[in-house]
Formats: sequence, C-alpha cells, structure tokens
Amino acid sequence: MDVNNSFADGAILTVAADTHIGRLTINRPEKRNALNDAMWRALPAALDWLVDTVDARVVIIEGAGGRDFSAGADIGEFETLRKDAATARAYEAGNSAAFAAIRTCPVPVIAAIRGICFGGGFGIAAAADIRLADDTARFAIPAARLGLAYPLDAVQDLVRALGDQRARHALYSTQEISAADALACGCLLSLFRPDQLEAEALGLAADIATAAPLSVRASKYAVSAQNSGSDQDWQRAADIAA
Repeated sequence: MDVNNSFADGAILTVAADTHIGRLTINRPEKRNALNDAMWRALPAALDWLVDTVDARVVIIEGAGGRDFSAGADIGEFETLRKDAATARAYEAGNSAAFAAIRTCPVPVIAAIRGICFGGGFGIAAAADIRLADDTARFAIPAARLGLAYPLDAVQDLVRALGDQRARHALYSTQEISAADALACGCLLSLFRPDQLEAEALGLAADIATAAPLSVRASKYAVSAQNSGSDQDWQRAADIAA
C-alpha cells in the first residue's frame, strides 16, 4: 500500500510503495515546476521522510504534469529574496542544502527528466546518481543571462554530469543542450520515448530496491568518496563497507 506525504503546501509530493520505491514530485506544473524558496527548503525534509520514515531504498525525482522536469528557481521571487548580498547568500544556502540532500542521500536517486530541465532544475538532476530522460528533454544553465553566479557545489555536480568542457560551455554560453547531446556526453544513462520513460525509471528503481540494501548503500558511499576525494568521505565509505 502506498504512503503519501506533501511538503511546501503541496508543491513537493512524496509517495512510497511497499516495494521500497520512493517518488518525489516537483508539483508546480503551471510554472513549469519552477521551485520557490519554500520548495527548495522542503527538499531535504522530503528526502529524509522517504528514506528514514518509510524506508525507501531508491528515490525517483520527477516533475508533475508530464511535460517538464523543472525550469529551476522561481525568478519572480528574486526581487525580494535576492535583493542584496545578505538575502542572496541566505537564498543560495537553501539551494545548496537541497542539492546536498540529493547528492548525499543514503540511497540512490534517479532523475526522470522530461521537457525543460533548466538552471536549478538541472542542478537537481545533476546531483542525482542516475539520470534518465525522454527525447523531449532540454537542458540549460541560464545563470550568465541573469547575472548570477551558480553555487560552487552545483557547478561541481555539473562538471561530474557533463564533463569539464561541456560544463564550461553550458555555463559560459547559456546555450541549450539537447537530449541527444546530453546522452552522447554521458550526462544521461539512457534516452527513451515519452511513453517509455516512466516504466523504464520504475523498472530500474525496482532492480535497485530488490538488491541488497546495505551493499547498494556501501557502493553509493564509495562512489561519492571517489568523487569528493575527502578523507572524511573515504573513512565513512570504509566504515560502511566493513
């Protein structure tokens, strides 16, 4: 039986099945699933609920409405929430905490991407372990058009997802990346027709959820330690493996 919860006044939806598959939906389709500040700040709690409360062994992140993953941050809030250096730092701290919650989630996170995946939405996808998409997916980082500096941790995720040169091109030029190009550079694991994506994401999630959970968790921490190069991460990975 499915268990449901919601965060940020229903703009973040979570559901966990008895198959140990969790789903987190960015639920603002009328705004192309752009995230407001409350949504950014709710993402860590939503992931914690899925993993710690209802024992999800894998989480799929998706956008509501069947059209777009996420247009990123809701820039309509910027005049208030990024009006000066202090408020901008506070706002970006919420963004970074959301990216970190995905990146460091104890269980694998799959991003299932349709349509627009821009800015902070791309940051969410880049922080995930695995990215699947349908052939409507489009990727871009428009920070340079908005006069913003993308958070450092999110840039690191983008470099891991896209590779150094492709990440530089995306950040400097703001040009869109097609689904085919994202697949070719390794940003996407697989690309599907729109009618296939959900079933393929659920199938992969089921494979992960039925694998030995402690082994999967140890593997995630080992890969994370390799990426970060942090002594603390190496020690944590070694402890979990032991």
